Amino acid sequence: MKNRLKVLRAERDWSQADLAGHLGVSRQSINAIETGKYDPSLPLAFKIADLFAMAIEQIFVPD
Repeated sequence: MKNRLKVLRAERDWSQADLAGHLGVSRQSINAIETGKYDPSLPLAFKIADLFAMAIEQIFVPD
């Protein structure tokens, strides 16, 4: 699944560790999501969308 997570994070000048802290996950999880190696669970996707005040569909796009 493609996503805009890296761009959204960069717009806020957050590191992967910063974003991970906001979401309660590891930095490695954020890296895996950003690189497409891992798709977040639905609850995590909702947390991400909530954090950025966006709809899930605005962040995550099926390949």
